[in-house]
Amino acid sequence: MDYKNGSTVTEFILVGFSGEWKLQIFFFVVFSLLYGATVVGNTLIMITVTFSSTLNSPMYFLLGNLSFLDMCLSTVTTPKMITNLLAEHKTISVGGCMAQMFFMHFFGGAEMTLLIVMAFDRYVAICKPLHYRTIMSHKLLNGFVILSWIIGFIHTMSQMMLLVNLPFYGNNVVNSIFCDFPLVIKLACAETYTLELFVIADSGLLSFICFILLLVSYTVILVTVKQKSSGGLSKALSTLSAHIMVVTLYFGPCIFIYIWPFGSFASNKMLAVFYTVITPMLNPCIYTLRNQKMQTSMRKLWFQHFIFT
Repeated sequence: MDYKNGSTVTEFILVGFSGEWKLQIFFFVVFSLLYGATVVGNTLIMITVTFSSTLNSPMYFLLGNLSFLDMCLSTVTTPKMITNLLAEHKTISVGGCMAQMFFMHFFGGAEMTLLIVMAFDRYVAICKPLHYRTIMSHKLLNGFVILSWIIGFIHTMSQMMLLVNLPFYGNNVVNSIFCDFPLVIKLACAETYTLELFVIADSGLLSFICFILLLVSYTVILVTVKQKSSGGLSKALSTLSAHIMVVTLYFGPCIFIYIWPFGSFASNKMLAVFYTVITPMLNPCIYTLRNQKMQTSMRKLWFQHFIFT
């Protein structure tokens, strides 16, 4: 390909949601409210877990970290998407695009690992309750959290190192609401077939395999509980239902976006919105609305720190 036929790309155009001005205003209001709810909900969970003396179990420690990752993941893409809705020129610099992809997969890979850790935590809590505190020590929990960040970094760097040196000339239109590997790779003026396969393996198959492993682990937990006590099955289902819901909401869009990243699903903006806007907002709702202990702790903290101050 003759690179001289086009100028070097200095910015990308994010197509976003097309439509009349009134529709853009509607999306702006809706996504602003959703993002505000995401920040407030996840921040409230982090504050409650940090300062509540009753939420000192490993499960709530991991939940606080999940809320932090959810908020970070949404912050990487949503504010830019919201501001672009009102912008005449919906652009992002090449450096901003690269940073967006880096941090989105960094936080996404860390959250993927953390969800596996949370499944292990539930296995120990339900199947080995007498040894729960011994196994899930503070040292092991801190190690798990650090490991999740390391895996997230390796996950994103393995793709970024192959992407940053690609040449971009002329075509700079990204048919989505934010920059992502499959869509940006398609704009490169180079042969990217091998890189496309690597993205499928790194993001798509990894998401699918982790999702299957998590479902298998939850099935093993339920079968183990049923064999020990049929009466404990309902309690285990109640405990795991929130985790299964979060895992499905998180991995579902990932699988569809990245298992066929260069096909029709790559430009599915609704899946992208669900992954980066809806899911980070739903996670705190799922955990707080279904968890009586969390609700009680929130009310107690509110009463202590806001009523008496």
